[in-house]
Amino acid sequence: MTRPMNTYRMVAVLLTAVALAACDKNAVQQLPLEPLLESRIKFFHYGVNAPTVNFYAATRKMTAVTPETPGQGVAFPNPGSGGAYSTIAAGHYTLAARISSGADIDLPIASVDTTIAAGKFYTFYMSGIYNAVGKTADAFVVEDAYPSQVDYVVAQVRFVHAISNAAPLTLYAANTTTTDTVTVGRAVTYKSAGAFIGLPAGVYNLFARYTDSTTNKITRTAVSFVGGRVYTVGARGDITITSTTAANRPFLDNTTNR
Repeated sequence: MTRPMNTYRMVAVLLTAVALAACDKNAVQQLPLEPLLESRIKFFHYGVNAPTVNFYAATRKMTAVTPETPGQGVAFPNPGSGGAYSTIAAGHYTLAARISSGADIDLPIASVDTTIAAGKFYTFYMSGIYNAVGKTADAFVVEDAYPSQVDYVVAQVRFVHAISNAAPLTLYAANTTTTDTVTVGRAVTYKSAGAFIGLPAGVYNLFARYTDSTTNKITRTAVSFVGGRVYTVGARGDITITSTTAANRPFLDNTTNR
């Protein structure tokens, strides 16, 4: 069967266009894509009185704007990269917070040796109260093991304890509409995290107590939890501070994981 002449002409035109595009210096090059790093990690500066820092995984800077802007560090009491996760390959790392500017620039003041597993999410916390003489702070890493299935009726919430001079704390959430009070997991010790639990979507008053007390050690009102989202409530600061406005007062910091 003989093909119409127009078909052959069309094929010829297409082949010529492809050849010309390949020779064009301005053509978009189709480069092979690098594989995505399979794990994620985020960083928090909860070190009371500690200087501004950059966060590192081994020699890789994880949170500065660029390697050429060393002064772009993270100050207390903020997350790195606006609270977003950074990609990281599975493996063993020394995760560290290094001073971001001044005479002690790049000095590590808090570090953790840990193994990052494939396909998992983590959070690094610089915590406790900064030792200005020894130039050290505490640090710890927790896995963010929230459920992969999304339930839009409830929010997944957990509690992290980052106050070095506080005893184990239990977090409670009181629904402002129903007045129901839920215990957000178990009592949590310093440098630890409770499990994620499902909390009906709504607005809550939060309070943390020592396990042997009915006195609220830390409170925060009118915190919204949206169904289908994942949250970490982190206790930070100095438990001895009684001021209601001091930056280093004990505080319940609510951040979104997903």
